[in-house]
Amino acid sequence: MNYRPLLVSVALSALLSSCGPLALVNKNLRGGSDYLAGLGVTTPISPTTANPAESSSFWDGDSLGGYPSIRIVRAEQKAYFYKSGELVGVSPISSGDSTHNTPAGSYKVTEKDIDHASSRYGQIVDVATGATIIADADSQKHKPAAGQKFVGAPMPYFLRFNWGIGMHAGHLPGYAASHGCVRMPRPMARKFFEHAHLGTSVIVE
Repeated sequence: MNYRPLLVSVALSALLSSCGPLALVNKNLRGGSDYLAGLGVTTPISPTTANPAESSSFWDGDSLGGYPSIRIVRAEQKAYFYKSGELVGVSPISSGDSTHNTPAGSYKVTEKDIDHASSRYGQIVDVATGATIIADADSQKHKPAAGQKFVGAPMPYFLRFNWGIGMHAGHLPGYAASHGCVRMPRPMARKFFEHAHLGTSVIVE
């Protein structure tokens, strides 16, 4: 198979209701956490400056048909995409950290949402000014006061496969660091999203 390396960009985003807070962009907000520092930046990563984890992506599945399936290998911090058993893509990931596990098991994609937002993690902001009051808000712990609102963290190209856990575009620090979700570089999150469908098998090892 001719694996053509996929040049990734520092366009970072992320995380679902059990995944974690992140900086919000294009929401007219100020400030934010370092969870997705750089989200929205589109400067290409060159081969000499790329994060080794993010530069190890490839995709060669656009022209190939077949039934899709996904395998997530936590020990490798990688996700594999297959079509009828043939490997067509590999992406680095960041899965759950030591206190927020990404459980092993056999699952299926139950939701696709290109513009998903967390119902649990995000920011509390001032309604009038848009100023960030709490950057890393947990809706189960932090309640907006009068004149404030909770804004869920955006998680582009979201593929839910285990209740509150899914795959989506997000920051990859090079190790397991999420609140349970599986973060991917944005270009690879988009490919997985476009080629998976409801019912696609997801195996987490």
